[in-house]
Amino acid sequence: MVALSPQECRVLGVLLEKAFTTPAQYPISLNGLTTGCNQKSNREPVVSYEEIEVSDTINSLRGKGLALVVDTVGSRVAKFKHNAREGLGVGSNELAVLAELMMRGPQTLGELRTRCSRMRPLESLDIVRNILAELMEGDEPMVRRLSPAPGSRAERYAQLLCPDLHPIDQVVGPEDSSSSSVTQAVASQDSDLAQRVEQLESEVAELKNMVHRLAMNATPSGVGASSGDAR
Repeated sequence: MVALSPQECRVLGVLLEKAFTTPAQYPISLNGLTTGCNQKSNREPVVSYEEIEVSDTINSLRGKGLALVVDTVGSRVAKFKHNAREGLGVGSNELAVLAELMMRGPQTLGELRTRCSRMRPLESLDIVRNILAELMEGDEPMVRRLSPAPGSRAERYAQLLCPDLHPIDQVVGPEDSSSSSVTQAVASQDSDLAQRVEQLESEVAELKNMVHRLAMNATPSGVGASSGDAR
């Protein structure tokens, strides 16, 4: 399996994100890529890379077959795009999930479904669960399952391209100690409830997004009518 540094994870994650969310501005320039790496939203941890550092990282990703430089007609600057589909051998849904895990760290099914929706529409938690299963069950797993965070009952998932990128506690798996196994057993008793809670949280988040979009798209016809009546 390809092993990435923290810088490579961030740069590759941004290349993946921009390919999905801003296709009209993709491939992306070094300046745009640096800005994407350093933005404060949808990132954990927040970083402050210099362009030279991002440039060196791009060259490293190119050497691993995960990034390409693109010569665009009429452009004076080099632009870059990912080659992760071929380099990692996965599809678009898997790439969206990996991008979120690389840029934001371990997440639950509900969090991944909600956050990936800006890149790929994932209609249900079962779809996300199947994507994660594909990433966990290959010859070279790229994702692992974690025990719930303190105070939560929902299992989390973390990427394995750079295992030390984000702090991780209580990995669930054959290598765990007996105490972790006990924790897993207790958590499994509440799995149905946790899944229902995740489903509800995801649906609430989706409804909030729909209400926000409706509010933004609403026409001010009512305001105009009121003004006419006043006159």
